[in-house]
Amino acid sequence: MSASTTTRPFAPHRIRSLGRAELLLLRRNRMALFSTLGMPLLFVGVLAGAGLDQDGRSTGVTLVTSMLGFVLLAAVYYNLVTAYVARREELVLRRLRIGELTDAEILAGVASPSVAVALTQCALFTVGGAVLFDLPAPVNALLLLLAVLGGVAVFVLLAAVSSAFTRTTELAQITTLPILIGCLLGSGLMLPLDELPGPVATALRALPLTPVLDLFRLGWTGTVGPAAPADFLGTFGPAALPAGILLAWVVLGTVAVRRWFRWDPRR
Repeated sequence: MSASTTTRPFAPHRIRSLGRAELLLLRRNRMALFSTLGMPLLFVGVLAGAGLDQDGRSTGVTLVTSMLGFVLLAAVYYNLVTAYVARREELVLRRLRIGELTDAEILAGVASPSVAVALTQCALFTVGGAVLFDLPAPVNALLLLLAVLGGVAVFVLLAAVSSAFTRTTELAQITTLPILIGCLLGSGLMLPLDELPGPVATALRALPLTPVLDLFRLGWTGTVGPAAPADFLGTFGPAALPAGILLAWVVLGTVAVRRWFRWDPRR
């Protein structure tokens, strides 16, 4: 990132202005609108029609957690990869850098509509899931908040990094596959990690979505896996490892964006 753009003070009002313009573009892009709103809602419909096993509340938490993971992958990550690539190839990013906006404000402004939609969906899915499945109150709501905000930050950064290796918006369907498939398979959404060999499960827990979902489950139920549920204070100890992994992804993502993000078209 250029030195000239990083020395100006951070101004939220500039992000809001760019965010409003991005929201208008999002409303006009039917494919992006569907990936942001339609796919998570379709996923909710499928989950709502799924039968619960004997441990209905445990399954309910699993389904709500799955909704959170799907929102991060579809509404935040995939949608933002296409948004960053489209703005870059249309020379929008280059023109924005000439004005008052800093680099961080440009990235945040482009991401702001998707982030706002994702946070709203996470809140609705959490409340709706709690009512639908008659779930108890979360053991530690702070961990729920950390999971959602940390997950959004990580996948915004990953989207910015992935856009650097994506020549066109059409190719985003291919370049995003490694992260999408890795997160789906490695986070326990499709296969419980407890059923995998120890070293494999340990390695998969280092993927970006896994600590987000672990923190969410821990914050709601007080446990991850077969361990006995802990109380409010008791959840902070088990939360240290996934929180540390999440922080590491934020740091790595920030460094990668500074190193590889492309502001000019790939021609």
